[in-house]
Amino acid sequence: MDWLDNIRWDRDGLVPVIAQEAGSGDVLMFAWMNREAVAATATRGQAVYWSRSRQRLWHKGEESGHVQQVHEMRMDCDNDVLLLKVTQQGHSAGEPGIACHTGRHSCFYQRLDGTRWQAVEPVLVDPERIYTR
Repeated sequence: MDWLDNIRWDRDGLVPVIAQEAGSGDVLMFAWMNREAVAATATRGQAVYWSRSRQRLWHKGEESGHVQQVHEMRMDCDNDVLLLKVTQQGHSAGEPGIACHTGRHSCFYQRLDGTRWQAVEPVLVDPERIYTR
């Protein structure tokens, strides 16, 4: 049996994926992968996702340069969620990498403050500068 057959794909042939920074444990982002994306990630050692909006494979960092070096891929107990332990690249040496298209370290930068969402992480690089490639 192919190792990809162990994954429980949803009806669209996708599996949810969480990217976690290997060093800090920070949850960086959530995305989707299809069978081809999972296989490409395992082969390349860099994260490749399925873009539902673009309907194509998306090599993380293909436009921004903010690639995710994958150290480990794990699957949950129900075989229907993947966890990537990554090193997020894309900022100055010694600084946190940029995973979010908003120029932040993590896509999870908004915290509920009473009854409103508050941005609690800074923009590290203006998104206009990131996506000029």
